[in-house]
Amino acid sequence: MRKLFMTIVVAILGMVLLTGCSAKQHAINQLENLSIDLRDKSAYYSIDQWEKAIDRFSKIRKKMAKYDYTPEERKRIGVLEGQCARYMAQGAKDGLLNGVQRVSGELQGIIEGILGRDWK
Repeated sequence: MRKLFMTIVVAILGMVLLTGCSAKQHAINQLENLSIDLRDKSAYYSIDQWEKAIDRFSKIRKKMAKYDYTPEERKRIGVLEGQCARYMAQGAKDGLLNGVQRVSGELQGIIEGILGRDWK
């Protein structure tokens, strides 16, 4: 009976440890997936999509704060966070430039309309 009890305790502890490792790795995987999504899709993000991406990044970071990571894992996390920051900065810059180009094009059209120029 005692042997059965010890076996059950060891099994439960093993499951808890494996679940903890799995959840810890899952957070890294989520960060990697976010980095890939930003790399591949952020050029076309709307403001709403950017808000969701930033919220997703924040939630992943909060989740990661719950775990202790090895130096190797922390390095990998740092690389992924840096990639996310780069893609976010690039997306913000591109979004701003696209907005300026759109507005400047409209302004140019207004000016041409006022001056009576027809650029067909």
